[in-house]
This record gives sequence, structure tokens and C-alpha cells, in this order.
Amino acid sequence: MDNLGDIRLFVEAANLGGLSAAGRKLGLSPAAASARLVKLEATLQTRLFERTTRQLRLTEEGRLYLLHCQQALQALDDAHAALQAGRSIVRGKVRIAATSDFGRHVLKGWLDEFNVQYPDVTFSVVLSDSLSNLVLDEIDLAIRFGVPPDSSLVARRLAPNRRVLCASPEYVATHGAPERPRDLERFACIVLATAAGLANDWQFTCRGEVETYTVPLANSRETNDGALAREWAVAGYGIAMKSVWDIGSDLRAGTLMILMPQWRSPDVPVHALYQRSRYMAPRVRALLDFLVERFSAVSGDLEVYLGDSDTSR
Repeated sequence: MDNLGDIRLFVEAANLGGLSAAGRKLGLSPAAASARLVKLEATLQTRLFERTTRQLRLTEEGRLYLLHCQQALQALDDAHAALQAGRSIVRGKVRIAATSDFGRHVLKGWLDEFNVQYPDVTFSVVLSDSLSNLVLDEIDLAIRFGVPPDSSLVARRLAPNRRVLCASPEYVATHGAPERPRDLERFACIVLATAAGLANDWQFTCRGEVETYTVPLANSRETNDGALAREWAVAGYGIAMKSVWDIGSDLRAGTLMILMPQWRSPDVPVHALYQRSRYMAPRVRALLDFLVERFSAVSGDLEVYLGDSDTSR
């Protein structure tokens, strides 16, 4: 236990891929972090990292030691957390990440509702359309459409999620509405840029018939911010492909309408992502349970705007 701090530094350095980053996370200067790692290796009489000017690379001995250290630190953290949980106190800060549009128009209000029940919980909210690194950004919970290819995360399905074409009633009144995907070439479109690239290949299925429309980028608006894409659609600049959760308030207010509801795009269900751990803090567990209830309650309301989903498959 005398070198528990050195062990935590070693584990963080292995996770973050650099000693300086690990030192910053633990409040250590680069020199202090380097000295502590040297001391740990001297105590073990084993070289844990192969050092280069750009990165650290674990030795075989380092990989073996890392596995045991992670298990030991997790056991200690779980013991501390279990004592806290035993007090049944729901308080503290929850760090939550979500997409920009969903965060502003849905999650914000839900967090206010949660605070009525749990006034001692505060939030740190990260809104971004790119997936946050839950470990590096110290995120407790991320709400995302679809599941990232990361087996280290737990993905809990919260709700179904239809992606739909939408436009403002004013735009439709002026330009008309497409009846099938190939008609989209006559309309202005709004494209969202993601970490994987521009999402301009729109796929549709109707009664077993499949069509794909590739939005030409030369004459379309594009953005990496989902909230801006929605605002452009509301303002009448064209047709956007949006999650029905993002535009629920606009559908209720009549500022957006769904186009071609019989043509269904691939579903990307809503998931809660969190780190794989044997313990979840009471405040995070309470928020997750609250979100499960809210998603369930609102899902039925949104179905009203989607038309007959059975005939769109």
C-alpha cells in the first residue's frame, strides 16, 4: 500500500498512452510523474514500459502487472463506493454526454425534472455529435443513437428511434413534397457531417422495396452540428434526415412535418453507454432509471407522428 499512488499512475499511463497525460489527471508535474514511475520500476525490479519520444508501450511484464493492478484498484474503488452506497444518499455531480440537438431539446428538460426529485445532484453536460471518450472525458453516462463498436462499454437500450425526413410546412407549401426517394433530386437537402464522414447516403425501405438516394453535396447545406441542421430545416432551407427524438417538439408545435412516412430508414435505437464496472454510483443509477422511465413514457407520443409503421417495412 505504500506505493498505491505509483500504481494508480502506472495504470493511468497505460490507459492514456502517455505519462504526461496521466500526471495531469492525477495532479502531477511531468518530472514528478516520471520520478514516480522510475521508483515503481525500481521497487519491482522490472521495466514496465518501453519509452519512445512519442509514446509509452507496455512490456510483456507491464501487461501482466497492469491486469493485476486494474483488478486490485477496482476492488478498492468498489469497496469505497459500496460504503457510500450503503448510506443511500443520491447526491454529487453526474457527468453526462449527449448529441447537441437531443441535449438541448429533450435532455435539458428531463434533467430539470430529475432535479425536482433529487435536488442534491448537479450535472456536467457535454453536448457533441461526436462520441465522447468516456474514460478520458470522465463521463458517467452517454446518451447515443446506435451503439459504438467498443466492447469495453455497456450499452443499455433505452428506446426505439426512427430516422425520418422532415421539412417545414412553409417549405412544403412552396416546393411540394417527395413521394419516393428518387424524387429528392428536385429538392434542397441538409446533410449532417459525422466522425465517420458526411451522412449523405440516405437509405429507404417500403414493402420490401429498397432505394438509396445520395444527396449531391454541391448544392446542399452541410454541418457537423445536429442542432443547426434542425434549425435550417425549421427555417425552410430544405429537407433534413433527423432522429424523431430530436424533432419531437417541432412535430408537436407544427414547425416541422415528416415526409414520405411510408419509406422507412434504418432504425438506430437510443442507448445509454457507461463504463463496464461492478458498481454504479447511486446518483448515476438514479438518473439512468429516471431516463428509462422518461423514454418509455414519451415513445408512445412520438408514434402518433410516424404513421402506420407496419406498412413502411
